[in-house]
Amino acid sequence: MKTNSTQQEILLITGTSFSSRQCCDKDDTSKFNEREKLENACWNGLLPDMLPEIFEQPSAAKKLYLWEIRETESFIEVEMGEYPEPRDNYLSLDPYAFLSAQTYN
Repeated sequence: MKTNSTQQEILLITGTSFSSRQCCDKDDTSKFNEREKLENACWNGLLPDMLPEIFEQPSAAKKLYLWEIRETESFIEVEMGEYPEPRDNYLSLDPYAFLSAQTYN
């Protein structure tokens, strides 16, 4: 019997005022660019602080772990889940993934 697992994808659009905020370092001498700072903030567990409305859950029954961060030209995709499993491209938020899975008439 197949059990249901929880997966979550978050797209962080780069080049915006949100992504340019200094969310991971208060040190202005950092040599990381905006994209690298945002990615480091995700790996360091700051996503719930940056996006609290996404992480508000009535029950903490299922713990989501950060499994992968994909970087594209215009966004960073954060993949979270209970355990690593292949994503379904048809249901993905990633436009590069779901557009290739669409059937055309």
